Amino acid sequence: MADQSFDIVILGGGPGGYVAAIRAAQLGMKTAVVEREHLGGICLNWGCIPTKALLRTSEISHLLHTLPDFGFAPVDVKFDIDKVVKRSRAVAKQLSDGVGYLMRKNKITVFFGSGKLAGKQTLAVEKDGKPLATLKAPHIVLATGARARELPGIERDGKLIWTYKDAMVPPAMPKSLLVIGSGAIGIEFASFYRNMGAEVTVVEVLPRILPVEDEEISTFAHKAFEKQGMKIMTGVAVKAAKKNAQNVTVTVETGGKAQEITIDRVISAVGIVGNVENIGLEGTGVKVDRTHVTIDEYCRTGEPGVYAIGDLVGPPWLAHKAMHEGVICVEKIAGLNDVHPMDVRNIPGCTYCRPQVASVGLTEAKAKELGYDVKVGRFPFIGNGKAIAMGEPEGLAKTVFDAKTGELLGAHMVGAEVTEMIQGYTIARTLETTEAELMRTVFPHPTISETMHEAVLAAYGRTLHF
Repeated sequence: MADQSFDIVILGGGPGGYVAAIRAAQLGMKTAVVEREHLGGICLNWGCIPTKALLRTSEISHLLHTLPDFGFAPVDVKFDIDKVVKRSRAVAKQLSDGVGYLMRKNKITVFFGSGKLAGKQTLAVEKDGKPLATLKAPHIVLATGARARELPGIERDGKLIWTYKDAMVPPAMPKSLLVIGSGAIGIEFASFYRNMGAEVTVVEVLPRILPVEDEEISTFAHKAFEKQGMKIMTGVAVKAAKKNAQNVTVTVETGGKAQEITIDRVISAVGIVGNVENIGLEGTGVKVDRTHVTIDEYCRTGEPGVYAIGDLVGPPWLAHKAMHEGVICVEKIAGLNDVHPMDVRNIPGCTYCRPQVASVGLTEAKAKELGYDVKVGRFPFIGNGKAIAMGEPEGLAKTVFDAKTGELLGAHMVGAEVTEMIQGYTIARTLETTEAELMRTVFPHPTISETMHEAVLAAYGRTLHF
């Protein structure tokens, strides 16, 4: 058992944790990371990255089925699910190994084990139930992340009822499945399995799917998914799940009426729970609200010298938000003078379904609720030459401006490659750009990004191509 002293210790090697460690090392701090399983955390190993590898496969599957539209002879599309999963896991491993390299490059000490607060400026590390090290540091950053929430009576068994982890490594392709929850995780898996040929039903307790998105974008996506053959049920509560030998019968209720749905597999995607247990929070000043740690604008908890970042704290629960929090936290600890609190309204959200969904800032409804007099612009992809040439005419770009100041309050997009394009609007919001600068910006032709320009022009009655 080793006793070691550091300037900063980070509990958790996910996106927030490892980025915080790298920035701390860059600033000259003697840095340690404690990681229970694998560097890169859930995002890199069981979330953002491997799911994108799977979704890329499903995009290719879709394209292969549209070959005649592009002048090719049709082919009998077949796939090997084992190879699909193997590629996804290989992508995750490559990047996890890459994080290990970054730790070594930045001379960051990594302890593989479970850590918990054990007194002032102290973190105790165990491995396989045995003490591994006692780490001393004036600054300890908690970055333990979160796990999938489970509905009572619909708990994961890994065979018939899946969480996101199980859905990423199916031993065989199910013919039918039910996705509970229509947030980003649920919709991405629904999109993947539907594009790979499965019959997919999505149930959502709220009145519409993708509930955090602008209602107009949500409605557009809903229609697109149904056009693909996906069955979507909103305003529906899941009451029970009966596991049979090879399938599951789920009872759902809407409007006081119950209905039974029998499918091969169920994917539960109903949110997350912060990993606040067994990390030594008892007896400290760290406050927990609904399984998530409470922090101030610089990621400080109520316990001096203890900080928290990422999915362990408040929403939005996104990897890029965790990374940025890690940088803010560490730079504030280091005493840098130009550290600014994060404005969560400038954090873009992306859902990598088909069609993709991306947004930043306020929805139209939220802007009006806050009292803004708004100007709204819309531009459909069917008016964009590049989208039509690519065979991707299904999409919409939407902007919301403050009518008084010209401030871009929000931007919302659905369609091909919008997850790559949303950063243009994000930069505009960060720079506090008005409609005047956006209108004067020259967008390259032909690109799908021209829809972004047209959506700005549309808010002021100046649309050129529709």
